[in-house]
Amino acid sequence: MILIILGAPGAGKGTTGDVMTKEFNLPKISTGDMLRKEVKEGTEIGKKAESIMKSGGLVSDDIINNILKNRVKQADCKKGFMLDGYPRTLNQAVELDKTMKELSLNIDLVVNLQVSDALVLKRLTSRRVCKSCGAIFNIFSQPSAKGEKICDKCGGELYQRADDNEATIKNRLTVYMRDTQPLIEFYQQKGLLSDVAAEKGIAEIIDSLKKLLKDKKLV
Repeated sequence: MILIILGAPGAGKGTTGDVMTKEFNLPKISTGDMLRKEVKEGTEIGKKAESIMKSGGLVSDDIINNILKNRVKQADCKKGFMLDGYPRTLNQAVELDKTMKELSLNIDLVVNLQVSDALVLKRLTSRRVCKSCGAIFNIFSQPSAKGEKICDKCGGELYQRADDNEATIKNRLTVYMRDTQPLIEFYQQKGLLSDVAAEKGIAEIIDSLKKLLKDKKLV
């Protein structure tokens, strides 16, 4: 089973993907996570991407496509995988189709998580990330039991990502709407797109997604 999870920044793609990974034993591939790893390690790709990510822009398709192509060839993806927030542009979707064809793979479903801009702003400005293990918390809806600065999973330091400020988030939402609407139409035409309401908690999102997978006879 190969799934794509779309949605604006803060729609819940990462959390949804984490739960689905546990439920169906599918690896979650997040290009954002992979890029942040490159930045942290100071690689050539990381240095190029860092300034773009901090300003809320999108890293070039060539960089993203090359990282993804190498990732889906790995052994843990043989039985399927989930793409978290990728593709984000029509060009990326076209390139992804080429990659899938090269590897004799087919996309089974594209899930579009729908959420209001106001909720996105609230979610992202209150998000905190662990520097050590990468665990994600929210000071309002999913706080660490050890407070705003300490991860209750590993004891690491929690911080607010540089791009999780209101100005950058608004810019990211503008970029998302501009670049992703053609992508949504692309998958609608292929009959692969299904909308899932993401305003409520993760439990409701997962219940809706499980029902959708069952209706599509994917599980």
